[in-house]
Amino acid sequence: MAGVDEAGRGPLAGPVVAAAVILDDARRIRGLADSKVLTPLQRERLYDQIREKALCCSVAEASVQEIDTLNIFHATMLAMRRAVEGLRLRPAKVLVDGNRLPRLDVLAEAVVGGDAKVKAISAASILAKVHRDRLCETLHQEFPQYNFAAHKGYGTPEHLQALKAHGACRHHRRFFSPVAATLTVEGGAAAGITVP
Repeated sequence: MAGVDEAGRGPLAGPVVAAAVILDDARRIRGLADSKVLTPLQRERLYDQIREKALCCSVAEASVQEIDTLNIFHATMLAMRRAVEGLRLRPAKVLVDGNRLPRLDVLAEAVVGGDAKVKAISAASILAKVHRDRLCETLHQEFPQYNFAAHKGYGTPEHLQALKAHGACRHHRRFFSPVAATLTVEGGAAAGITVP
C-alpha cells in the first residue's frame, strides 16, 4: 500500500510537490505524523529515516508553468500521479490524503485527514514538505530579495511587500491574485516576466 500527499498548494511561488511512499512493516519509523505538526528538525530527521527504511518512495513536482496552465488543483493531481508512477514497486492500493483522487491505473482511495491517520501518508507528507522547503532555499539563493527561505513562498506580509517592491520573478504563480496584481508592465518587465 502506498500513501500519497502533497505540499505547496497555497504558496504564491514555486512548484507543487507530491510524494508517494510504501513503508516496510519490518522497519518501523517512530514519530511519523502530519508534517504540519512537526518541527523542521523533526521533519529533516524523519525524512532521512523514511528514505532509508521505506520499501520505496518517489517525489514529483508540477512546475509553476503547469500550475498557471492547468490551475493548482489539476497541477496537484498531476504531481500526485507522477509520484505514484515513479514508485519502483507497483502498489496494490494507493491511499491519498484529502477528498479527491488523481487519475491512476491502480486501486485508490481518498482519506480525509489521512496525513494524521495513515502512517504511509504521514511519511509522504514529510517527504513532500522537506523536498519543497529545500527547493525554496534554492530559490532564495537565486532571488534573495523575496526571502523564500523564510516564508517558503506563502503569502506572508513580508512576501507581499517584496512583491510590491520588486514585482514577480519567474518562480511566482502568475494567476494567483496577489502575484497577478503586481504584473504591471514596469514591475513584470523588471523581474524578467513577459507581460501580455
